[in-house]
Amino acid sequence: MVPFLLYCVFYYSNMVKNAPYRFSDFESLVIRYGEPDHMINEYNSKTSHYQYLDKNDALITDTLKLRKDDLLYLHRKAMELGFWNLDDDMTTPRADSTTGKDVPRFYVEYNYKDKSKKVTLDADYSGNPKMKDAAKTVVDEILKMIAEAQAR
Repeated sequence: MVPFLLYCVFYYSNMVKNAPYRFSDFESLVIRYGEPDHMINEYNSKTSHYQYLDKNDALITDTLKLRKDDLLYLHRKAMELGFWNLDDDMTTPRADSTTGKDVPRFYVEYNYKDKSKKVTLDADYSGNPKMKDAAKTVVDEILKMIAEAQAR
């Protein structure tokens, strides 16, 4: 029993240490959203730059700092939802724009010391529903965390 336990500790500790996206290597989080040609709502955790349209369509620029715990939560949420396995491009072709309305587009980027993961998602993405739901949940969690930080 003890040798098996030691083996498990050794195996899983190496697995965690060599995980592709570790929080100890985390550098920044970027999110942009809006109409595909005008994604003017944006947040960058490295620079703390936050820019968004308010209810009156006025462009507001602010400085918003997320705490380390906030970023850790977002990192773990992305890990839990399989963000690293999502397609980079989850957009819908815009060849026919007869509707007259632009569908919201979201861009999320997690940056680490040696690599980064970038996903672009259209709200009307018609691909794999599980992937779309995972990407949308990551976006929702980030926006919720930004709103909570802004309320502090």
